[in-house]
Amino acid sequence: MLHPGEYAVQRRTGLADGSRGSVAVGADVPPVAAEFLAGRRLTVIAAVDDAGTPWIGPVTGPPGFLAAPDARTVVVDRLPGAGDPLAGLFDAEREVGMLVIDPPTRRRMRVNGRARREGGGLVVRTEQVYSNCPKHLQVRTFRDSPPLERKVAPVTTALTVAQQHWIAAADTFFVGTYAEGLGVDASHRGGNPGFVRVLDEGRLAWPDYVGNTMFMTLGNLELEPRCALAFLDWETGDVVQLTGRARVDGDAGRAATFPGAQRVIDFEIGGVVETVGGLGQRWTFGEYSRFNPPITS
Repeated sequence: MLHPGEYAVQRRTGLADGSRGSVAVGADVPPVAAEFLAGRRLTVIAAVDDAGTPWIGPVTGPPGFLAAPDARTVVVDRLPGAGDPLAGLFDAEREVGMLVIDPPTRRRMRVNGRARREGGGLVVRTEQVYSNCPKHLQVRTFRDSPPLERKVAPVTTALTVAQQHWIAAADTFFVGTYAEGLGVDASHRGGNPGFVRVLDEGRLAWPDYVGNTMFMTLGNLELEPRCALAFLDWETGDVVQLTGRARVDGDAGRAATFPGAQRVIDFEIGGVVETVGGLGQRWTFGEYSRFNPPITS
């Protein structure tokens, strides 16, 4: 089905031939994708609560916690942790967007569909399954460490000074978007530290770099500005989750202030949840993607 938001963005960029984006994505999990899933330790999940508020956050486990028992099913043998805004949402079936990544190899794939809780995990009936290019993914290596104690801070509506510094130094974050009747999507954004600009305690901005021209994130934002972000502290295992509204700024002059950007995304924060130990894992930095544009002050 043609996604009207994706098509609108493609039309503005001169790529609207009707063959890109959701319309070109199949629902089956091919054998190579099932093999990839089985060896991964990390997925990021996006969903929308009953009030229409989106959230995105990590779900982690040992190799084997993700599996594809058949071509239309993905099983996640874990649930979002206590205090995560996603916890409890899947007691009833709802739309979900998943991004599964392998930081050592920069491989990633997206799985969108409908998920429900079964026992201590999730069962996802797939509707879109596809791999992504490795652009702007940083290399990281899993570091075995003792289990991390999980502590959730109260929900706030503004960033603390420490959170502002954290985000301003980030090289990676995850974004969850959705559009009514068209599903939920989880995606990755990466760049050199400083690519996300903290404008103040309630506003962020980041560049939109050249990607795969599917415009699945921007296509959802075209129709629905509400979206969610997650920043991971890979070294400590801490997580900060944000929900709010995004606006796409296509002004070429402003985009030029972000080297390599085609446009700028502004994000107004509506809610903040920080969880100590929320990742449940630690990863050691390896190297930045060679596709990351330089950062200028």
